Amino acid sequence: MNNFSFYKDGKALYCLFFIWLSFSFSSIFAKSSDRNYTSFFQQHKVQGTVTDGTNPLPGVTIAIKNKKNNIVITDYSGQFSLSTSPFDTLVVSYMGFKTALVPIQGRSVVNIILSYDTTTLQEVKVNAGYYSVKESERTGSIARITSKDIETQPVTNVLATMQGRMAGVNIIQNTGVPGGGFDIKIRGQNSIRSEGNAPLYIIDGVPFASDPIGSNYTGTTFPNVTSPLNSINPDSIESIEILKDADATSIYGSRGANGVVLITTKKGKAGKTKFSITASTGTGTVTKFLKLMDTNQYLAMRKQAFINDGLTEYNFWDYDINGTWDQNRYTDWQKELLGGTAQITDLQGSISGGSDNTQFLFSGSYHTESTVFVGDFLYKKGGGQLNINHHSNDQKFRLTFSAGLNAQKNDQPSYDFSYDARALPPNAPALYLPNGELNWENGTWENPLRNLNTKFESATNDLVANTVLSYELLPELVLKSNLGYTNLNNKETRVIPSTIYNPAYNVSPANSVIFLNSTDRSSWIIEPQINWKKELWGGKIDFLAGATFQNQTTDRNIQTATGFSSNSLIYDLSAASITRILLNDETQYKYQAFFGRLNYNWQQRYIVNLTARRDGSSRFGPGNQFANFGAIGAAWLFSNETFFHDNSWFTFGKIRASYGTTGNDQIGDYQFLNTYTTSGVLYNGTVGLRPSRLFNPDFGWETNKKLEVAMELGFLQDRIFTTAAWYQNRSSNQLVGVPLPGTTGFTVLQSNLDATVENTGLELTLRTLNFKGSSFNWTTSLNLTFAKNKLLHFPGLESSPYNQQYRIGQPLNIELLYKYKGVNSQTGVYEFEDLNKDGKISFPDDQQTIADLNPKYYGGLQNQFSYENLTLDFLFQFVKQKNRTYPMGPAGMMSNQQARIADSWTQQGDVKPYQIATTGYNSDALTADYLYSESDASITDASFIRLKNISLTYNVPLHLKEMQCKIMLQGQNLLTFTKYDDGDPEFTSYGFLPPLKVITAGIQLTF
Repeated sequence: MNNFSFYKDGKALYCLFFIWLSFSFSSIFAKSSDRNYTSFFQQHKVQGTVTDGTNPLPGVTIAIKNKKNNIVITDYSGQFSLSTSPFDTLVVSYMGFKTALVPIQGRSVVNIILSYDTTTLQEVKVNAGYYSVKESERTGSIARITSKDIETQPVTNVLATMQGRMAGVNIIQNTGVPGGGFDIKIRGQNSIRSEGNAPLYIIDGVPFASDPIGSNYTGTTFPNVTSPLNSINPDSIESIEILKDADATSIYGSRGANGVVLITTKKGKAGKTKFSITASTGTGTVTKFLKLMDTNQYLAMRKQAFINDGLTEYNFWDYDINGTWDQNRYTDWQKELLGGTAQITDLQGSISGGSDNTQFLFSGSYHTESTVFVGDFLYKKGGGQLNINHHSNDQKFRLTFSAGLNAQKNDQPSYDFSYDARALPPNAPALYLPNGELNWENGTWENPLRNLNTKFESATNDLVANTVLSYELLPELVLKSNLGYTNLNNKETRVIPSTIYNPAYNVSPANSVIFLNSTDRSSWIIEPQINWKKELWGGKIDFLAGATFQNQTTDRNIQTATGFSSNSLIYDLSAASITRILLNDETQYKYQAFFGRLNYNWQQRYIVNLTARRDGSSRFGPGNQFANFGAIGAAWLFSNETFFHDNSWFTFGKIRASYGTTGNDQIGDYQFLNTYTTSGVLYNGTVGLRPSRLFNPDFGWETNKKLEVAMELGFLQDRIFTTAAWYQNRSSNQLVGVPLPGTTGFTVLQSNLDATVENTGLELTLRTLNFKGSSFNWTTSLNLTFAKNKLLHFPGLESSPYNQQYRIGQPLNIELLYKYKGVNSQTGVYEFEDLNKDGKISFPDDQQTIADLNPKYYGGLQNQFSYENLTLDFLFQFVKQKNRTYPMGPAGMMSNQQARIADSWTQQGDVKPYQIATTGYNSDALTADYLYSESDASITDASFIRLKNISLTYNVPLHLKEMQCKIMLQGQNLLTFTKYDDGDPEFTSYGFLPPLKVITAGIQLTF
């Protein structure tokens, strides 16, 4: 873009990057510090075993006090050996245990027993993006899960690993088809635009674009277009941190308005080379079906509908009831079309190890998953991850390199069978003839398996690479640079051949259609940084400054073709008589920023954290490309005050608060410019252009102001630890389309709307160590979120096209509905409130009843039990919410219904919950059925408690020094307790496959 340039030449930056990288590698091998290996006392060898009193502890770090170089790690039997002086002291450290100082005192065998340390919860360092901070010292709101939580779940999407485990993070699965996606909202919906609420994803310091890569043109198996998040392999993840408040997110400026998801991949550890392989297999089935009518109930409903309409004869097309179809046949179409078993296989392998200076990890994975649909469909996913860590002998120079390459291939029908499974009459004909051909029952029905001839195929390759270089210029001054590159390639094809029609119709291949979509996206980022730490005025000061330079290019092409002479040529566009390009564009997104952080910690009691960022984005017009964001966070660790030192039961207390601003530029590229598109119409032999968007130089940033107050308390050496946080986020200057009169030639102007959306909530977490013994342990974790969303301000709402979508003082996710009164006992037809008293039910005046579909509260309860070599971990997810009943259409027509509809009105005086059945001749009943589906009667309680995840692990006691064996049994979505009658209560995508219940068994071998 000529009007916006941060860098004169991107190639020059690439050259500088490779020059720097080459110089850094040469420095690694050229520079080394002197070591003194001539000490007399190093001839003394010490060996032993580290245990917790019962079981050996692998991976324990053993160092020598006041010496940096001689460090060892215990093996899988907890054993170690090292050479040192007989008068040295060993420093033994391991996460979750108290660090032990063990004098050698001339011994050759030193066996060590470590004591559990419940206070280490506050010493764990969490990733805050550009820096890390101890749990006890963080001033922002950060939720975290680790590989221990992730490894217990048989899932393939990174968002699935967080469901029910984090306060303030609401995640919903939108399909059970493999390769499908999830919706995530961190502390609610900030933007009126549904597309502008995605968080920022960072993988090892590299932004990962979560913008959809698929197209609505190329597939209907998924309710939403393809998400690139499926490319991330959960098994390669070490930890996931969610940044929520202004203190944690404002350092990301315009990209942190909706929260930040930080993903850290696994790294190698010093010690002997370790090889691990994990294999598992399992099955998936639909969690819950609708309770539909059987044949007797269905035919009784159909016959009553004819009676109600005054019809004495059946029509020839009423095959289900006129005797053409077997009146005694019953097929459960949900089980027939969706009741299959998905076969799931997983294979994971890794090799890791290294010296004190250099550690490495290389891992690979392969996953296959079939579907529950009829037919052979397969989703395949595989990839590799490489991580290398290195530091020089004097530990001044450090390098971290990570690269992950993942590939997906998905083969699905381009049609979801869920609608047919719920709507087909239960006495419909068989799917196949005895000879194995599709049954068309002499043309009396459209066999749903005709759609097996359609195909949706996609292939995705995704690369994420990152290098972090740092050098300690002075003991308190570090230079650092983060260099990242991503590349994503996605191709999708959907074919609809003429063979989907009954052969008796002789439909020509000229009616066959193919849709093609391809997306290529690449991005590079450079982030130089400087970090200075100093003890000052009785405390510690930490200063960070840096810059971000990012460039992202996206190429998209969507085509369709039809008119083939043969279906065998359907993939050859040159064989089509009509070819159309629906979209062909190349967009470039440029972004730069300067950021800083100043943290001051005075005597581990008073902490102040200041963050600031100045952002520039190519998505806004001249004069509005840059904006400033910042935040202040503060914490008081009152448990470190002198008056608490002698308190034996109260061990930790902190009050923290933050306030600041973040921004949002999730509007797409070139939205402020005058743009033109091809008209598709020939004029004098030339295809013309037409204007598609108006220029708006005032188009600017959406702003989110965030406020939070929280308290953290620990009791009994942190065996009981709880957090309570209240937050308020207000998002203004909304990035939406402002409607224009049709006389302008445009329907909308991309602009900033003077509307304000508020999210408030209370987040509670509780962690308890219920029992701790030599062989039995029990811990419990609870998170609970109460959240509210509200439209505070919207000038001119009543006169805008949004006047039937939003209400001031109400959530964004509301439904405006008719007020249901009941079934008229005389006419048998649904009745509704006439709000404007005009004698009729009309839109929009009478459709004003508000239903809030946001969850009132949600959370999760996790328990972990361990007894010797056996570990049981399970999580219950719970949500208090409302949802729509499943829409089935008017009762009495040639379509199945929920079994409860059998209790419908049949004669005058009946008091029934459901109206009269009709074959379609009763127009009043048809209208009333539509109004019913748009009334508050269609809203019902969809709250649920779900056994979201359960994992049983057994460490087989092999008594082999160099080998471990672990057997695992895992389940997902196993049990659901709910009053919701219309299938899965979590699921909101009607007409699509709901989530699956998954059970897997596996084995892990480590050498």
